[in-house]
Amino acid sequence: MQYIFGIVSDAWRWMLDNIFYINIVLSILIIFFQRRDTKAIWAWLLLLNYIPIVGFILYLIIGQNLHKSKMFRVKEMEEEINTAIRKQENTIYNNEFDEKFHITDERLNDYKDLVLYNLEASRAKYTENNEIRIFTDGDDKFEALISAMNKAKKSIHVQYYIISAGELFDEILDVLEKKVKQGVEVRVLYDSLGSSKIGAKNIKKMKQAGIKLGEFFPAFLGIFQFRVNYRNHRKIVVIDSEYAYVGGFNIGDEYIDKVKKFGHWRDTHFEIKGEAVNELQLRFMLDWDYATKENLFHINTQQYLTDKVKKKRDKIGMQIVSSGPDSKRQEIRDNYLRLINKAKERIYIQTPYFIPDEAVLQSLRIAALSGIDVRLMIPCKPDHPFVYWITYSYAGDLLESGARCYCYEEGFLHAKGMVVDGIVSCYGTANMDIRSFDLDFEVNAVIYSPEVTMELEKIFLDDLTKCSEITKYDYAKRSMIIRIKEQVSRLLAPLM
Repeated sequence: MQYIFGIVSDAWRWMLDNIFYINIVLSILIIFFQRRDTKAIWAWLLLLNYIPIVGFILYLIIGQNLHKSKMFRVKEMEEEINTAIRKQENTIYNNEFDEKFHITDERLNDYKDLVLYNLEASRAKYTENNEIRIFTDGDDKFEALISAMNKAKKSIHVQYYIISAGELFDEILDVLEKKVKQGVEVRVLYDSLGSSKIGAKNIKKMKQAGIKLGEFFPAFLGIFQFRVNYRNHRKIVVIDSEYAYVGGFNIGDEYIDKVKKFGHWRDTHFEIKGEAVNELQLRFMLDWDYATKENLFHINTQQYLTDKVKKKRDKIGMQIVSSGPDSKRQEIRDNYLRLINKAKERIYIQTPYFIPDEAVLQSLRIAALSGIDVRLMIPCKPDHPFVYWITYSYAGDLLESGARCYCYEEGFLHAKGMVVDGIVSCYGTANMDIRSFDLDFEVNAVIYSPEVTMELEKIFLDDLTKCSEITKYDYAKRSMIIRIKEQVSRLLAPLM
C-alpha cells in the first residue's frame, strides 16, 4: 500500500512540476488535433491557463472528443432502410407528398423540406398511421406504462438515462419480474452515469430475475467514470412492438412527486401506437447492440419490427429523429433551427436548460424582432444552479429582442420541446442546450399534426397560468451578485 501511495505521490509531484508544459501540449492538442467549436477551444484554453491543475483534471474527465464515426450499425437492415428512405425521398422530389401521405391540411406542405432533411440526414422514416397520448404528470405516465407492461406477451424493452432506487423502481421491477416468469423477454438498458443511484442490490435482483441488462459507457472498474460527456440521454420503452413511450420522464421518485426538493415534476412524455413504434424499437435495438454486443437483428427481426400495423390509427405524421456525438450533423438542433426559421406567427419553447448555440439564439432573436410571438418557459427551481444562471443569462438575450420569458413556479419544469404556429411540434429527450445538441445521445419526435400540436400548445398556455413572467424591467433590476453569476457561468457555456 505504501508503495502504491509513493507512486501516486511521485506522479502528482511530477505533474505539478511540469504543469506548464502539460498545458502547452494540451493547448496544441485542443487547437490543432481535435475539431471543436471555436468558443469551446477558448473556454478550454481559459481553464487550462488560468486554473491549470483544475483545468487539467476537468479536461481529463470531460474534455475527450468522441470521434464522429457511426457507433450504431445495422447491417442486416441497411438495404431495407435505404430502400424505404429513397422511396419517400422520391415522393417528395416528384411533388407527390400530399397525395401519397394523405395530407389533409395544406399548411403541412410547407414542411416537406423538413421531412426531406430528416430522411437524408437522420434516416428518419416518415410515418402517419399513428396515435399519440400526451402525459404531463408522472403518476399518469407511469400508471399507463405499468398497465401496458402488464399486458405484454412477447417483449418489453426499457431504456432510460436515469434509473434510481425507490418506490417507482420497486413497482416497475415487480412487474418486470412477473413478466419474465410468464416467458416475456425483458431487456433494460441504462446509462452508467445517469443511473449511478440504481444500487448494486437492484442490479443483482434484476439479473437473478432473468432480466437482461445493458449498461451504456460503464465506469472503469465499476467505480471511475471518466466520461461525463457523451451520455445516452434517451428514454424509450417499447412493449410487444405495439406500445412505445418517449419523452422526458426517467425512473426515479422525483418524477412522481416523492422528492420535496423539486415538488411537482412537470414533464412531457408520449405514448405512441402505430407505425412510429417500429422506429423507436429500431433505435432501442441499435443502442442495445452497441452496449451489450447482442445483435437483436440476428435473433428474429420480425419479433421486434412488424411489417404492418394491426389496425388503422389516426393520421398523425411523425418522424423519430436521433442525434448524438457520433453523427456528423446535429440533427435535433437542426430541426429546432428549421422550425424557428419557418415560423410565421408563434414559437413556444419549454426547456429546463436554455443554452443555445449562436445559430439558434440568433434565429430566435430575428424571429422575435420580426414580430413573431416567441415565448420561452424555464424552471424557477434549478436542479443544477450553475446551468440555471447560464439559462437565465440567455433568456435575457431573448428579452432584449422582444421575446417573452416565463419561470414555471409550480415545481420543476423538465419538459423539452417546441411548438410552431399550431402546426408542427418537436418534443422528446433533447434540451435546448449545447450538451443535447452535440454531446449526448438524444431522440425526439417531430410531429406533423395540427391536432396534436394545438393540444401541446394548449398545455403550454395552461402552464403560463403557473408561471411568473420575467420582464425586461425585472431583468434589468437583477442584483450585482446575479450578474456576476451569469457572466462567470456564461464563460464556460461552450463546455456545458
